[in-house]
Amino acid sequence: MNQWHAKAFGKLANVSVRTLHHYDQIGLLKPSLRQNNNYRLYSEKDLLKLQQIIALKFFGFELSQIKQLLAKQENVFDNLIMQAKFLQRKAETLLEANAIIKRITMACSDKKSIPWQQIMQLIEVYQMTQQLEDAWVKEIFTADELKQYAEFEAKMKADSTPEQRQVFENSWFALVEEINNNLHHAPDSETGIYLGKKWMDWVNKLYGKKYAHLRTKKFEKGFGEGKGLDEHGLTPKLISWMEKAVDAYWRQRLHQVLGQVDQLPAAAVLKYWNELMDEMYGDETERKAVIPALVLKEESLSTEAQSWLKKTFHL
Repeated sequence: MNQWHAKAFGKLANVSVRTLHHYDQIGLLKPSLRQNNNYRLYSEKDLLKLQQIIALKFFGFELSQIKQLLAKQENVFDNLIMQAKFLQRKAETLLEANAIIKRITMACSDKKSIPWQQIMQLIEVYQMTQQLEDAWVKEIFTADELKQYAEFEAKMKADSTPEQRQVFENSWFALVEEINNNLHHAPDSETGIYLGKKWMDWVNKLYGKKYAHLRTKKFEKGFGEGKGLDEHGLTPKLISWMEKAVDAYWRQRLHQVLGQVDQLPAAAVLKYWNELMDEMYGDETERKAVIPALVLKEESLSTEAQSWLKKTFHL
């Protein structure tokens, strides 16, 4: 069986003698034999272990982790899978940092002072995105939408004080309580429509037109499928009722606009229609595009309203 002194052994794996001494001191790789003159002798078994250490170190494991893996003979395969995920996140972090640097250097191409406040805002958005990776919203948003949601969260935080956010939170739970106290009413009743309006006024004030698509998806794919209810004080029963109440509210608003087709110029009616579409769906043009055809199926629609819809949207 082959044996090597430290210098020769180190050359086999391109590792310095100093590194081998360090591994010996921390108990990561001790030589199989120590001679009377205190010289270390390493065996083929030691070489195999050193190769494992080098490989795991290359994969980003800390020496303490490697020691634990090799000492306890833990499932290295499972740990490699976990490490691959860690390295993927690390790579994404570096790419995002690179993107931030590029955006900043482009903005400072004339060598003006570096906008540190802007840099901190970009970093905060990125950190928020990372935090959301472990939240339920990751299940409903695409990668781009998750970044937009992080941007929305960071902006909301930057634009308000802790006291203002507390007031906002209190108003939300007060609204939820009011809805719970009125679930015995029909969603399309006067009370239901009133609460549908109050709900939409609240969320539209929060999300605005820019983030309306996130609002809609969070409600439909999140709350509508039972995700994130507890943290918002919601229940499946409330969400089911609220969905119908909001639908009744929008239907009423649509009929109010269409009820003016015989009183106002077509251009004025279209203006009110577009403003309502913005309230409902923000910049989601695809959702807006299907509404005219859906409304046209309403039996209660007047002949004038039907004619306006067909002419305006080429139905």
